[in-house]
Amino acid sequence: MTSHRTGTREEWLAARGDLLAKEKDLTRRGDQLAAERRGLPWVPIEKQYRFGTDAGPRTLAELFDGRPQLIAYHFMFGPDYTAGCPTCSSIADGFNGNIAHLNARDTTFTCISRAPLDKLQAYKRRMGWDFPWASCYGSDYAYDLDLACPVETARGWLAGGVPPVAAKNARECGTEPAVYVSEQPVMNSYTLEDGTVYLTYSTTARGLEFMMVHYGLLDLTPLGRNEEDDAQLWLRRHDEYDGP
Repeated sequence: MTSHRTGTREEWLAARGDLLAKEKDLTRRGDQLAAERRGLPWVPIEKQYRFGTDAGPRTLAELFDGRPQLIAYHFMFGPDYTAGCPTCSSIADGFNGNIAHLNARDTTFTCISRAPLDKLQAYKRRMGWDFPWASCYGSDYAYDLDLACPVETARGWLAGGVPPVAAKNARECGTEPAVYVSEQPVMNSYTLEDGTVYLTYSTTARGLEFMMVHYGLLDLTPLGRNEEDDAQLWLRRHDEYDGP
């Protein structure tokens, strides 16, 4: 017998109706935030960065691929990593199917990482992905846009202790915690107007949860994310889970 509160269909419908009103209010507030997000001032990107891509060297403007908008996800894969971040990898599993829909709305998508291009290409093959992925190896792009920091800065962040998820992910990326957290997961939105690239929006940490489709689905279940104090320790690359 379940220990959870039970009720009749009528009681469930009444409670569900109350919750639906709150969900609709949250949706309306989300629409308002989206409008405010679009109203942020744009920051011109005046420095010329070069990226390695499957099609050869590209500038940031060329990454737009002829469209006026670009979404760029900074995937945590540093030059010294042996594999991409497991959490970023779980996010990236949802990218392939969205590319055509974004392109249809004049938006290009790409991942960008500091690892050399050959490492990124090998990892894409392993994971079965085909979305665009550019390398900013040897460029100041990630440092200038606060997507990465010097390892010594990261060591200072960890002086009081290494979070369990950082220790786990560092091991699974073949590196030490300070090197691992010197990279940051960040989603940037850019626009290209009259030949100038502008940064229009940026988000990180829990602001990226909308990209984690598995979290949204788990939030609909009785157990939810079932993480308690061990947030994300359960996450693996999709080819590393046990069982079918």
